[in-house]
Amino acid sequence: MNSRAFAIFALFMVQVLYGLNYTFAKVVMNENYIKPFAFVVLRVGGAAILFWLFSFLLPREKIERKDYFRFFVAAVFGVVINMLLFLKGLELTTPIHASAIVTITPVIILILSAVILNEKVTALKVIGIFLALCGALVLTVYGKSTRSGDNVILGNTFIFINAISYSIYIILIKQLTKKYHPFTFIKWLFLFGFFMVVPFGYNELSDIQWETFTPYVSFSVGFVIVGATFATYILNPFALSKLKASTVGVFIYLQPVIAGLFAIIMGVDAIDVIKVIAMALIFSGVYIVSIKPKKV
Repeated sequence: MNSRAFAIFALFMVQVLYGLNYTFAKVVMNENYIKPFAFVVLRVGGAAILFWLFSFLLPREKIERKDYFRFFVAAVFGVVINMLLFLKGLELTTPIHASAIVTITPVIILILSAVILNEKVTALKVIGIFLALCGALVLTVYGKSTRSGDNVILGNTFIFINAISYSIYIILIKQLTKKYHPFTFIKWLFLFGFFMVVPFGYNELSDIQWETFTPYVSFSVGFVIVGATFATYILNPFALSKLKASTVGVFIYLQPVIAGLFAIIMGVDAIDVIKVIAMALIFSGVYIVSIKPKKV
């Protein structure tokens, strides 16, 4: 498998992990085991420990002093704003709504990539994004909340701001991936991020009743930390080092498909013609965008 093919595979796995994450995190928060901001502290702190432990197994890289500030800024957008608003928004809205809203990310990344990174926006890429967006909208338009405690409008707003913040993060780390191994800057990213999120979640963290955790809840928390955080934050930078930022962003369209399929497996949804058509559009769009342009 060549490096580009593996980068595509890595992007797919990121979306699988994120797609499953919606359900696992939502259940834990809505069953009042862990409140959103406390969950963020556990997520960031747990992942930070893993990143630092694994980094000791790799050769040390010399970091330019000016890049520490870039790590800090990336942590603000990629860890603090991103995760606080994502989990708080997910608590208030539904997994289907949340996965639909984050599909705006490629549009933001495409614009930022053209303006900041001077990436060329081809007609083929525009077609791919359009097809995937249509599929995501068709798939998620019927998503409704059946939980009385949800505030869908506020939750969706938080998720939308989260998408903007994550888009900025993707652009910020694009250049860092060319200079450093993912473990090198991500361990600093999460260390900075941890100290910034602790003030938000400290009180909620002290309210957690660990003895009430069921095996499913414990697994869900572990999945969010190890799978949806540690693994995804390693795979995404690797993909960014091999692919254009706009290509990485368009894979976000797979999340509604995966989130929907997982809901069906869990017995809370059913397949129909509309969903089949939507999934076909999304996969077609992602495939078109992932095609490497031929050199003239």
